[in-house]
Formats: sequence, structure tokens, C-alpha cells
Amino acid sequence: MSFAADIFAGRRVAVFGMARSGIACARALMEGGAEVLAWDDGEAGRERAREAGIALSDLREVDFATLAALVLAPGVPLTHPQPHWSVRKAQAAGVEIIGDTEVFFRQVRKTPGVKIAAITGTNGKSTTTALIGHVLSAMSLDAHVGGNIGTAVFNLAPPKWGRIYVIEMSSYQIDLSPSFRPDVGVLLNLSPDHLDRHGSLENYAAVKARLFAHMGAGDVAVISVDDPMCRKALEGVPGAAARVPISVRKVLDDGICAVGGILQERKAGKTVVGADLSMMKSLRGEHNWQNAAAAWAACRALGLSGHLIARGFMSFPGLAHRMEILGQWDGVLFVNDSKATNAEAAGRALAAFDDIYWIAGGRAKEGGIGQLKEHFAKVRKAFLTGEAAQDFAATLKEAGVAHVLCGTLEVAVREAARAAREEGAASPCVLLAPACASFDQYESFEARGEHFRALVEEIAGGPGGAAAEGESTSC
Repeated sequence: MSFAADIFAGRRVAVFGMARSGIACARALMEGGAEVLAWDDGEAGRERAREAGIALSDLREVDFATLAALVLAPGVPLTHPQPHWSVRKAQAAGVEIIGDTEVFFRQVRKTPGVKIAAITGTNGKSTTTALIGHVLSAMSLDAHVGGNIGTAVFNLAPPKWGRIYVIEMSSYQIDLSPSFRPDVGVLLNLSPDHLDRHGSLENYAAVKARLFAHMGAGDVAVISVDDPMCRKALEGVPGAAARVPISVRKVLDDGICAVGGILQERKAGKTVVGADLSMMKSLRGEHNWQNAAAAWAACRALGLSGHLIARGFMSFPGLAHRMEILGQWDGVLFVNDSKATNAEAAGRALAAFDDIYWIAGGRAKEGGIGQLKEHFAKVRKAFLTGEAAQDFAATLKEAGVAHVLCGTLEVAVREAARAAREEGAASPCVLLAPACASFDQYESFEARGEHFRALVEEIAGGPGGAAAEGESTSC
């Protein structure tokens, strides 16, 4: 059954950006009786629209005064570095500018008995979203996962009583969702990211906190108290909503904490129920303990008992490219954390393992890897690739960390596997945690992670694997 959005039935709506979410939203609006004017600046986007059977209208030639709304793709600049031309036209005409998630929210709220859990934060959004969805589904609840995690919201099943939508939301999507009100909202953490799109860290944090702005009685805000900007967001949650703090740094009197991997749900200074996260291989490391604490709180808010949540955690397989354990060969553990596209995310991976043969590099983000010095003692050797290799090498040299310039992932994997096998470390781990975007050599972090997986599988393909071939000792 297709998802029809009739909130703009009989009215004209512009949809700009013909990627996955834009096409799904345009179709839903058309199914609901709206006149959709679709456009994209790029020929590739326009071709995708044609292939999807969506008629195109050059919005540069459209009178925006005739429109009920402009539905803007999340990747299109709303404010920084400057508003897109379609945004300026809409503003001049007094037309509201929203995203597909806002359209989805308004449509879903027309159906009683539907719940929405929304997850945001700088790191961990996808794992937490998937974990919540997994636990709910494992308990036979009607849960559907989408949003920024990969499935456009209008490609999910249409609303009906009892259905639960678990939606990952980026700052871009929140920025385009002015009335969005989840039943359960989760904010995991905040650190510098997407500052080119928001202008400053303060603006970025304010957008994230907007997820809770319309909450009221019956709604639940789950927010980390481990960083100051998240604590500020918790303080700003409207008074009628319930607040559930989470922490992996300290034991809370009230809330969910997971210090040292021991998850506790606490009330009035006493532990009500809990779980040992160290027993769950897919939830390894402090950052995953934070994800688990948030998922626990969200699932409790949606009516599950602690014992059922713990059972669901045990069967969670984890997500590809996020601290993904690929296997262990010749005593060497191989871990794919291609999603670690900034230093903070890479630091979380480094903290989770010992005797690390670290593959890092790509297109660097602001700040480099200097902030990771506290983890460098765990790095036996670093294997550097891509545009950031020289800068990373300078930081590592200053810190006295052994490293080699490898250029490509192929060379880095071969040499890291060789060193991990031959140096006699107690628990060697070849870890891809790039601390960089992928776009210098790959179209996405997923493509980079899949390439890493293929290279590791090649190494594991025979006695000694491909890493035993050749005599090269440097990259």
C-alpha cells in the first residue's frame, strides 16, 4: 500500500531536490491530491524524477505566491553559507519552507494511535535508531525504521493504529521541521559538525534542541548529560514533558546510566533494573553504551519492560560500517568503522580496542586528530591514506606514534594486516576508523567500508591470506 499525503490536497506544492527523499515525498503528495512542481538543479536529479514518473517544473520560472509550501531537500542550504535561490524566492513570497519529515509528521498525526520516536545527535544516531527498531520488532511490535538512516520516511508503511515510527533525524531535517513533535525524542551528544551549514556550534546545538520544542504532556525527552550543550537542551525541554537523563560518565540518582558497561535504570538513588552490556558484542565501547542507554530509555517510554529490552539487546547484530566486527584471522581482529568520519567518532573506536593497527585518513574535517592524543598509547602503528595523510603524519610524529604513508586503502590494509600478524601483540586489531570524510577517494563512507570488507575477505581467503604475499615492508 502506497503512502499518500493528503495534507496539501488541491494545492500547489514545490518539491526541490530529486534524491531519494524528494522523490518519495513528491509521490506521496501526488497520491494525496496535491499539484506537485518538482525540480532539481542537477541533470542527474531531474533524470531520476523522469524515471520515477514525476513531471518537472523549472521553479525559477514559477510564481511562488501560488504555492502552499516549498518542500526542500535536507542537503540544500537553508541559511548557511547562504540560502539557496529557491529559499530566497519562498521567503520573498511568504511561503513556508519545510522538509519531507515535516510533511510526514503532519500526515501521520492525522491517524490516532501512531507513535513517533526521533533520534538525533552528532554521533551514534544510526546505531541507536536501529537498536530501538530492532528491540521493538523483536518484541513483535509494529515498528518501522527510517529517516536519515537510509529509508526515506515516505517509503515506510503508511500510518495505522499501533504503528511505531523510529526516525533518525539530522540537524538539516530538524531545521526543516518547524512543528515536529515526537512522542519520544532522543539527543545523544553534541560536538562540532556541519558548521558550514549552521554557521556556529551554538546554532547547530540550537537546531538539535529544537527536536523537543513542541513537546508536552505524555511526551518523553531522552537526553545525555555528559556534555554541557546537551545538559542545556535538557533544561530547555518544556515542563509538561518527561525528562530522562542518560550518562556513561556518572551514576545518576534518576535516569539511565551505563558506567563501565553496566547499564542501570535508577530511581531515587536505587537501581530498578539493568543489564551487563559487556556481554553484547555488538554494543562494545563507551559510545555504544551511550547508544544502549538511550535505546533503553526510549523503549521503556514506549512501554517495554527492562527484561524484554535486555533480551532484544542480546540479539542486535549491529550496523554495517559502525564498529562492525568482520572477523578474526591468524589471531588478528578486523573492525570496520568507516562511519567514523570525524575525530570524536574515531576516538570512540580507538577507546574500544587494544594493540591497534589504525587505518586513518581521507578528507579531513576541522580540527584534525590532535584531540585523540589520549588514545595514541593504544596505537601500535597507524597506516595513513588520502588527502589527510600528511597532516595526520605530522600530528602522530609529534606524539611519537609509529606511522606510514600508504596512499590507498588497498596498501594500508595489506600492510596493517602484515604488521598485526608479525609483531606479536597480545590482542592485535586492524581498525578502520578514518576520522575523515570519504569523498577524496570514495562516494560515501559505505563505499569505503565495503571496499575494506572486500580487502579483508581477500586476506582471509586462504592459508595466511593475501597479507602473507610479497615482501614489502613499507607503504
